[in-house]
Amino acid sequence: MQTIFASIVHQPLSYDVGPLQLTGFGLAVLMAFVVAQIITQRELARRGHDPEPVGDIVFAAVIGGLLGGKIYYAILMHDSSALFSRAGFVFWGGLIGGMLASYLVIHRKHLSFTRISDVAGIALAAGYSIGRTGCWAVGDDYGRPWNGPWAVSFPNGAPPSTVANMSQLFHIPAPPGASPNQVLSVHPTQLYEVVLGFVMFLILWRFRDHKHAEGWLFGLYCVLAGVERFIIEFVRAKDDRFFMGTFTMAQVIALLFAIGGAIWMYMRRNPGPDAPGIYAVPIERPRPPAREAAVV
Repeated sequence: MQTIFASIVHQPLSYDVGPLQLTGFGLAVLMAFVVAQIITQRELARRGHDPEPVGDIVFAAVIGGLLGGKIYYAILMHDSSALFSRAGFVFWGGLIGGMLASYLVIHRKHLSFTRISDVAGIALAAGYSIGRTGCWAVGDDYGRPWNGPWAVSFPNGAPPSTVANMSQLFHIPAPPGASPNQVLSVHPTQLYEVVLGFVMFLILWRFRDHKHAEGWLFGLYCVLAGVERFIIEFVRAKDDRFFMGTFTMAQVIALLFAIGGAIWMYMRRNPGPDAPGIYAVPIERPRPPAREAAVV
């Protein structure tokens, strides 16, 4: 029997401003990058480093993230025309694309990748939590059918959570006796990820004054992001499950990210001559020589 809360119905957030359409997804992505830039700049400045290049790095991350997310989506869909559709931005593709674009700018400006990445991990977790509110706003990336206490139906989602879409797009068997146009209630995985992203941010913020070498905190972010994504994939509506229909390709990438992050944390555990700590070393200026007493 369905609980009373399973009848929650989601409606997309969208506003028409003249010829333009403002969507909740677009606003969330904008706020995610703004907040990420503010956190990165302030944390770099707090540690005694120059925050000025962060603007160029974030701009590169925006371009690389959007391109990476679309390219990954087109590969998953086996359809090059998906590159030009409004829908479809895959998290792992966006993260990898943003990281590569950011690295190119960091390398070109002769900056320290480990220094920038150590504070970027905090910003990524905050931006992820905010960005996932955009997926909720447009009704994208929801979960598998569910009749739990906070189940949500998406009659106007992207795509709608109908029996036909669940069966054709995600290969989820239809409930017995259900009609193709029936809207199913599902896990609101977008909200799960908003909460988990914020938890990641709190953990990383707690360790922002760590005593390890620069870059260690980014390794912790990779571990947390990998674990979060691996867990959430079990309840997401996906069409790329393998190994008895249990695991997804995103879970494989998540495991690799978590393992790589753990290795990176181990490599950056101790500061040294080639692995400085997170705080800038103040430059000690030589004191002027004391004046000799005048001879009477």
